[in-house]
Amino acid sequence: MSMRVYFAGISGTGIGPLAELAQDAGHEVLGSDIQPGAIAAELAQRKIEVKYGPQDGEFLREKQAEAPIDWFVYTSALPADHPELKLAQSWGLRCSKRDEFLAQLVADKQLKMLAVAGTHGKTTTTALLIWTLRELDVPVSYAVGTTLGWAPSAHYAPDCEYFVYEADEYDRNFLAYRPELALITGVDYDHPDCYPTPEEYRAAFAQFESQANSVVKNTTIEPRISLVGELRRFDASLVYAALKELNVARTDDEIIAVINRFPGAGRRFEEIVPGVFSDYGHHPAEIKATVKMAIELKEQKGFQGLAVVYEPHQNVRQHEIGDGYADAFVGADKIFWLPTYLTRERPDLDILTPEDLIRKLKNAGKAEPAEMNDDLAQKLKTLQNEGWLVVLMTAGPADAWLRRVFRA
Repeated sequence: MSMRVYFAGISGTGIGPLAELAQDAGHEVLGSDIQPGAIAAELAQRKIEVKYGPQDGEFLREKQAEAPIDWFVYTSALPADHPELKLAQSWGLRCSKRDEFLAQLVADKQLKMLAVAGTHGKTTTTALLIWTLRELDVPVSYAVGTTLGWAPSAHYAPDCEYFVYEADEYDRNFLAYRPELALITGVDYDHPDCYPTPEEYRAAFAQFESQANSVVKNTTIEPRISLVGELRRFDASLVYAALKELNVARTDDEIIAVINRFPGAGRRFEEIVPGVFSDYGHHPAEIKATVKMAIELKEQKGFQGLAVVYEPHQNVRQHEIGDGYADAFVGADKIFWLPTYLTRERPDLDILTPEDLIRKLKNAGKAEPAEMNDDLAQKLKTLQNEGWLVVLMTAGPADAWLRRVFRA
């Protein structure tokens, strides 16, 4: 049955792909966001009606007057007193975060979920799984929390058996699902605002695994995989093991050849211009793996040095994981440390400065505080011109800034 679904926070990487998937599945889709996000261009291309600006409830009221809305789906970033959410609740609309809506959609279409979870690597692994199935001509529906240069961020294929999903542990989102197969990339404590202790975090993953019919994790790296970076080769090996578990009717050589052609995913060691990359890494384990990947690429391509620009995410997270930075950047020749991107913060915590966090590094002498300004832009352009490899790691606005700097 077709529904009219309103998505609040529609242009972000969490909700946007879900809106695309809903449209593909035959539902009428519309929504709002404060400003255009990563999925905005794809939404516009699909002619999905979106209102950008203050989410004060006026657009929602206007759309409800035109035709009844069946479901109000909202991002976890929406506070409980958000005007649109309160208005939808006052009307008695069905309201939920993305997990409930997606679980219903998968059940209605009788799809088998292939869910990718883990503290790091889940976006790349999800994209790799989607890429490989598509290239092997296996019909698949999917939703991934990033942009893909070779496909939309989400798609529903009417003739498919499988639904591939990036199952995010934030806000315990992934516990809404009972996958046919779960791929676990690895578990390191994160999201202290949702999981007060490491034990609670690990327990949530244990529960997620118990809800899956089968699980693929802790696999060994397949030696025939030639992608750059040990972590990316591990992610690809998980995909390879998953396809073997599913008995996909292709030869080993066919599967490996497709995996080795993987072009990457948005903001996952994505090359913006020659020698300049953007990566989503913001946890010490992710940073360490990305630095290793960058060093491998530097040696392969003969770059003169490695410069890392780092924008931490969440002050509350810095208080929890700051000590883990000690050896995370070892191998970088220069480190430019930006102020922390602040979201969902605790007002009782002191804001840790770049200087505070740099002091925790074993190679602190390589690092300096920086701002997203003309001075940093010129330094990075000079390094690129001198043959350096430049890698930004951020979950925040520094990605958009870097793209403006090098594409101006």
